[in-house]
Amino acid sequence: MIRVGVIGAAGNMGTLACETVEQSADLELVAQITEGDSIEELEAADVAVDFTQPGVVMEHIAWCIEHGIDVVVGTSGFTRERLDSIEQQLNATPEVGVLVVPNFSIGAALMMRFAAEAASFFESAEIVELHHPSKVDAPSGTSIRTAQLISAARAAAGAGPVPDATADDTLGARGGRVEGIPVHSIRVRGLVAHQEVLLGNPGETLTLRHDMPDRVAAMPGLVASTRFVVDHPGLTVGLEHVLGLE
Repeated sequence: MIRVGVIGAAGNMGTLACETVEQSADLELVAQITEGDSIEELEAADVAVDFTQPGVVMEHIAWCIEHGIDVVVGTSGFTRERLDSIEQQLNATPEVGVLVVPNFSIGAALMMRFAAEAASFFESAEIVELHHPSKVDAPSGTSIRTAQLISAARAAAGAGPVPDATADDTLGARGGRVEGIPVHSIRVRGLVAHQEVLLGNPGETLTLRHDMPDRVAAMPGLVASTRFVVDHPGLTVGLEHVLGLE
C-alpha cells in the first residue's frame, strides 16, 4: 500500500486526484493539503502529488526531498533551471524520487513522442496550445516539454533554426520561443486542454493534435506515475518514462 498526500487538493485536478487515489486498491489517501493547510500534514505520506502553482511548487518539492518523501509533480512552469535546481537538492538525498509530468494523459505523451520523432524531418516546427481562461500560466507545461523534445531532436539531426523572416512583431503575434521553437497560447472559455504541433517542409505539412476535453483522461497516468516514483529515485521528467516510451 502506497500512502499518498495530495497538495492542491481543492483544485480541479487535485480533487480528481484524491477521488482516484481513494478508488485505487494499492493507494491510500493520507493527506489532502489545501491553501492554508500546513505541508507538515504530508509527513505520513510515502508519495506527495502536487497540483498547485508555479510560484509555490519548488518550495513543496524542497520540503518533500528534505523529509524523504517521493514527489509526483503535475504543476507547470518547469524550466531547465528549475530541473537543475531539483537535481542539486537530490544530491543530498539520492534515495528520493521526483517525477515531473507535464501532462498525465497517455495521448499527450504519445503526441509528444511522435512530435520528437518527426521533428528532424521538417524545416518548420511550431506549437499551438489551447486551454481554458482560468489557467494561470502560459505557455503550458505540455507545450514547454514538447518544444524541448523537438529542439533536442533537431539539434541531434544538425538542423538549423526554424525559418522565419518576421522583422516586425511589435504586438508579439509570433508568440514566445522555447529553445528556439515558437509556442502560441490560446485561452478560450469552453476549452479544457488541447495542443497542436505543426511541422512543415516545402509542399507538405504534418499536424499532430491532442484533445483532452475531460480531465479524467489524466488519471490512469497519475496512478501509474505514483507507483513508478517509489521505485525510481532521482529526477525523472515526462510520462514517457512511466509508459516505457523513452
